[in-house]
Formats: sequence, structure tokens, C-alpha cells
Amino acid sequence: MICSANSERQIQAITEEIIEKQEENNYEVKRIEGKEGGKWILIDLGDVIVHVFHTPERSFYNLEKLWSDAPLVDLSEWLD
Repeated sequence: MICSANSERQIQAITEEIIEKQEENNYEVKRIEGKEGGKWILIDLGDVIVHVFHTPERSFYNLEKLWSDAPLVDLSEWLD
């Protein structure tokens, strides 16, 4: 999953919410990278990797292009 935010504060808020929800639902957060830097945070949830980018970094690294041939997955059932 790739998402972006307009400030480092928003990045931290998104990251903390993901971690909190994972723990509430008894899912293990395997690893977190970049939390100190604040411009690109990677959260390893095992089967799902979450990238939380500051908007300019998301454009620069353009991970969507790297994964453009990967199938899209409907996450709506996970969000309920």
C-alpha cells in the first residue's frame, strides 16, 4: 500500500494510526523503517507493506511505476 501526506506531522499521524489499529486487531507489526527521518516510513505487516510518503518523495521515488504490472487488490473488505 502506498499513501502520502502533506507534512511530517501527517506522516507520523498516519503511521501511528496504522500501528494502533494493527495492535488493536492482534496483528503483528514486524518492522518499521524511517520513522526517525519522517519523509518516507515503511511499515512491514507481513503480507502487506505500507509506504507512507511525504508528497514530494512519493513523486520522486515513483514506486507505482515499479509495481505497474502488479495486479490491483480491492481492500474494501479489510477496511470494514
